[in-house]
Amino acid sequence: MTALLGAPMFVQSLQGWRRRLFLAFAGALSVLSLAPFHVWPILWITLPVLYFAVTRDPGAVPKTRRVFRWQNSSIGRAAEAGWWFGFGYHVVGLVWIAEAFLVEAEVFAWLIPVAVTGLPAGLAVFFALVGLVTSSVQDSGVLTRVLVFSLSLAGAEWLRGHILTGLPWNIIGYALTAPDALMQSAGLVGIYGLTLIAAIVFVWPWAAALDGGKAHARDHWQRGRVAVFSSALLLLLLHGYGWVRLGSAGTAHAAATSAVTVRVVQPSVPQREKWRPEHQRTIFDLHKSLSLGASADAAVAQKAKLELIVWPEAAMPFFPLDQPVALQELGDLLDERQVLISGALRRERALRPGERDRVFNSLLAFGHGEPAQLIGSYDKIHLVPFGEYLPFQRALEWVGLEQLTRLRGGFASAPWPRPALSIHGLGLVVPLICYEAIFPAAIYAGSVRPRLLLNVTNDGWFGDTIGPRQHFHQARVRSVEEGLPMIRAANNGISAVTDGLGRVRARLGMNERGAFAVELPNESYATPYSKYGDKIFFAMFMVLSLVAIGSRRRSNGIGSLS
Repeated sequence: MTALLGAPMFVQSLQGWRRRLFLAFAGALSVLSLAPFHVWPILWITLPVLYFAVTRDPGAVPKTRRVFRWQNSSIGRAAEAGWWFGFGYHVVGLVWIAEAFLVEAEVFAWLIPVAVTGLPAGLAVFFALVGLVTSSVQDSGVLTRVLVFSLSLAGAEWLRGHILTGLPWNIIGYALTAPDALMQSAGLVGIYGLTLIAAIVFVWPWAAALDGGKAHARDHWQRGRVAVFSSALLLLLLHGYGWVRLGSAGTAHAAATSAVTVRVVQPSVPQREKWRPEHQRTIFDLHKSLSLGASADAAVAQKAKLELIVWPEAAMPFFPLDQPVALQELGDLLDERQVLISGALRRERALRPGERDRVFNSLLAFGHGEPAQLIGSYDKIHLVPFGEYLPFQRALEWVGLEQLTRLRGGFASAPWPRPALSIHGLGLVVPLICYEAIFPAAIYAGSVRPRLLLNVTNDGWFGDTIGPRQHFHQARVRSVEEGLPMIRAANNGISAVTDGLGRVRARLGMNERGAFAVELPNESYATPYSKYGDKIFFAMFMVLSLVAIGSRRRSNGIGSLS
């Protein structure tokens, strides 16, 4: 026990490069809590390291002078500690982005060091904010410090998902979304609410046991046992809710009669070939042949009144609406009961001389006809910076920079709110192109509940890395949050159909070329989060903030539990 009591002092006593390396290593290890590893107990080790590093007492600041003035203050050192933890977390969690620069290595490889360190360095600022805020209450009781740490971590993750268009990739709350029973809590509080819960669950036991001032070791042990029990109870309650939710669904999906079959195509086209004009015909023919090759179970196919064929993002890397031959061939592909939804490029011609045409990354829905009839379209709203457009596009193009898609002028974005596609015989379909599926509470703003979520993506940019697997898992969590089935078509994987509880009905793995046909899940589970979105998180945030304020007022010193 004595050795454990020295753990906070060990973390707080580290200096210089050892301190920075230790914090970055703890942040890097935290990635194991996320997909595809799901070793979330690791956060009982790594998050307390961050907590103890940012809650040092004012008198514990080293007397030696630092290079920068802010390094001589406890608040400055806490912010620096948070930054190094965040840097390690994001470097390892986002290392897969280097793959995108190797698609055309002769053009973009020189940017890899900038990308794999620059983006994590910027995102780590949000962890620095956690240190800054938490250190401001370091003279309060341990309960206050834990609550402020947890609130600042959840608040910083929410800000990360919204500031400068946001990048809510690998939000800490995803640690509490595996196994499937635990994932169901996303339908209650959303991913930011789970982040708040995760911070408390993983930090409170160690903080209560080891951060209690000069209390007797027996008191530390007693408080630690109570804290461990309370954290374990909270996790069991989350699991219990999920078990009940999954159990109440039972085997109802086996008897579902949606009368809709889904045929998902995964062509696994090498990314280097995808945007080259000489490969357009081959790619188009490949999608058509795969669409004909998949067949549903005979009983399912017999009762199906509608068959939905789904191709991935940019499956047609050209302008099909400007190509009569392509429209004619799509019409020949489809019969009267089939609808094709495909990723494609769409162009709006410039109205005035000197202006550029506007090009959209779009989803196009086609019905049977001679030629095929366009029955719906959606243009991507949330574009990928440096992938689909450049900030200050004209200025950066002028100095010779270009985004990864190498489209002159970049893609244009459509306005919010996101419209739903209305498909006769199916209902409202919420389209999500690529990483639009990682933005919680930004799925759909309509008043009528949709029938399903449809996510098309091209993860071929990122090779056989953890990136596509993380992307798929986050899309599944959106399905659970909204309580809606999801169809996901990816160029090179992972393609799947999931129900409203995130359970996978059919899938194709990474780099598999093929197609599958399955009955569309008919269940829809209206969740608290689907109704109220992040208002639930804000309510949790306000309640715990009031508890923290009250706890600080009652605090009698650093050793006080309240």
